[in-house]
Amino acid sequence: MSDLVWQPAYIGLGSNLGDPSARIRAALSALEGLPGCRLLCASPLYRSLPFGPVEQPDFVNAVAALLTSLAPHDLLAALRALEQRLGRSPPRERWGPREIDLDLLAFGTEMRHGGELVLPHAGIPERDFVLYPLRDVAADLYIPGLGRVRDLANRVSDRGVQRLA
Repeated sequence: MSDLVWQPAYIGLGSNLGDPSARIRAALSALEGLPGCRLLCASPLYRSLPFGPVEQPDFVNAVAALLTSLAPHDLLAALRALEQRLGRSPPRERWGPREIDLDLLAFGTEMRHGGELVLPHAGIPERDFVLYPLRDVAADLYIPGLGRVRDLANRVSDRGVQRLA
């Protein structure tokens, strides 16, 4: 019998450089092979306007649902290493263009504030490009301290997010 505890985790994916759709698909494939993780499902791809003040191309976004036996900090470290393998170049400009961005949105019922890892991700309630794909994979998910994904998605301002074919 195994002592591993598997937790659900939700990962936001984004890209707006090169071929963003191909980068998101490559990242989803790479998530499937992440040690200690099982990819359960992924949302369709969405096109969204950039968030923040930096002038840049539109983004392609998605959300992946995982089961993981990793601790939250270990999963975050694995996501950062995966970003590097997939071609993300430092330094990370806040709200700037990027080859690939992998954000740990929620991890089980974890709530953490301060430090490098904030759970659930602080930007969830205001980001249509996170909530719409998250609703596709986990509409009834209750995000600790924030509410149910379906309700959050219905309340967020739609800045023109478009589901891609």
